[in-house]
Amino acid sequence: MPMYYQRLSDDEIIEGFREGDSDIIREYFYGYCEAGYRLFDQRYQLSGKQNLDFMSLAHQYAIYLMEHNWKPLEDHSPEVSLKTWLIGGFRYVVLDALKWYHREYGSITFEDYLQSFDMKGDNLRLQFNRIVEDICDHAPLDRWDRLIITMMLIRGFKGKEVAAECGITPSAVSQRYNKLKDEIIVPYFRKNFDMDLDMPEVMDERAIVMSEAMIEETPMGTPAPMAYEDMRMSKTEPDMEQKRTTPEFITELQPNEIFVFGSNLKGMHGGGAAYIAYRKFGAIMGQGVGLQGQSYAIPTMQGGVETIKPYVDEFIQFAKEHKDMTFLVTRIGCGIAGFTDDEISPLFEEAHEVENIVLPPNW
Repeated sequence: MPMYYQRLSDDEIIEGFREGDSDIIREYFYGYCEAGYRLFDQRYQLSGKQNLDFMSLAHQYAIYLMEHNWKPLEDHSPEVSLKTWLIGGFRYVVLDALKWYHREYGSITFEDYLQSFDMKGDNLRLQFNRIVEDICDHAPLDRWDRLIITMMLIRGFKGKEVAAECGITPSAVSQRYNKLKDEIIVPYFRKNFDMDLDMPEVMDERAIVMSEAMIEETPMGTPAPMAYEDMRMSKTEPDMEQKRTTPEFITELQPNEIFVFGSNLKGMHGGGAAYIAYRKFGAIMGQGVGLQGQSYAIPTMQGGVETIKPYVDEFIQFAKEHKDMTFLVTRIGCGIAGFTDDEISPLFEEAHEVENIVLPPNW
């Protein structure tokens, strides 16, 4: 197999992907994914878990990129290498699979939730800090509780550093923080944020910037993946006679398309589809209802299904009055809000007769 490393530019690698060069795909795409998988395996203990093996996850990522003609890789920041960017995108595939796994076999921790966001240098950091400050201002906390929360969640200190500042043992800090987390912090975030670990309804190309020094170059010796052509032929062509449905992953919109997502009334678009609406499609922090940019928010976290219906009815009426727009409805309410497709889809029965509303499959 030719050794391309150190000889191909990022543009040449992407072009090789696009042309289906099996050697380039094997060495760079699967090689980069292998390096990322080693890191994620250490963090999330993926090995041995159903559907979380390297080949399954890498193939899923490859299919997604091929469906988009590898364009997500072209959009990487000039300050970030293609390798880091590709691994950052692969991480979302891992997190998406982890969400399924934890739904089947366990729960996602608050720490995993926090680490699923790249908070540095992002406007979301300010919103996150404000939520934490709101907890400190309104929750029944003493001075030490506030100091521990502020140092650990806002300023990013470790337990030992907080212990030194407070004059108590690291064990005492850990016990106190865990109690605060379980009784105050997590309930507050679950109420105000969509605490999905990943991006379940869309795929965002935004990479989580990692230190390349952490990524080893030595290959794992993984068996060669299936050929690019085999994977391409395995894709099922959609039946053009069927009514259009909302795709699982949305990375871009046509000028007349609107991304419809589930929100909370406070408009804290902190995770899942809401976060992507905020990052990519014009959703506004603090606005929990209605049209905003190329997105439309439907609140789903304020109560039972009956509390969602008025907002769905309002949305359907809005769509009828704006036939120049096409509304792509994601699986609203089926994430952290805790509803099922069978509970939410009947709310959209009338939408089947509205030509410019596109619903998820089986709705």
